[in-house]
Amino acid sequence: MHEVFTTEAAAARNADLLHDAAARGVPVSTATDKAVAGLSETVTPQGVVAVCDLLDKPLATALAGSPRLVAVLVGVADPGNAGTVTRVADAAGAGAVLFAGDTVDPHNGKCVRASTGSVFHLPLARTRDVREALAACRAAGLRLVAADGYASTDLDQAIDAGALDAPTAWVFGSEAHGLPDDLLSAVDDVVKVPLHGRAESLNLATAAAVCLYASARAHRR
Repeated sequence: MHEVFTTEAAAARNADLLHDAAARGVPVSTATDKAVAGLSETVTPQGVVAVCDLLDKPLATALAGSPRLVAVLVGVADPGNAGTVTRVADAAGAGAVLFAGDTVDPHNGKCVRASTGSVFHLPLARTRDVREALAACRAAGLRLVAADGYASTDLDQAIDAGALDAPTAWVFGSEAHGLPDDLLSAVDDVVKVPLHGRAESLNLATAAAVCLYASARAHRR
């Protein structure tokens, strides 16, 4: 943390927080409501904004320690979806989240808010090279499983076959375009979430939650 900006009202509500920041040598500046609102990029700002280091780590660092579950986002442009998947990955006990290709910046304000703090709980890594991300997952001992609505194998079948028992990196594409064929052919397995009702599909974050928790359960049996 490099600097904190706060409104007078927020300073009164967060006296302990600002005292801790000052005790650590972090400059604390009082600003107008309008200025802090502009910095926070939200409709209802909380009145405190901090300038911090970026959170992402190199791929090798994010995947160190032999994680058993990792989420890989490929070409996911919607920050709300990306942040929610980060939150779900954290809740499911994943070891890291990788942002690959033309995926939204995990530091995007909406992405951070959608994660509800999970961006601070587990390692994040970014790379424009999708193949590099997949290779790093393989090097970390992870089996690559892609989620695709047109797969011939569904999640229930994968669970019954024990396909999720091994350490797994789930690969998710964007809602609009999914994953390209060349990437689907490069992973170890392609699985769809079964739809038992009349819904045409699930959104990305919901599908990711189902898949990640299926792996989390398989790893804890």
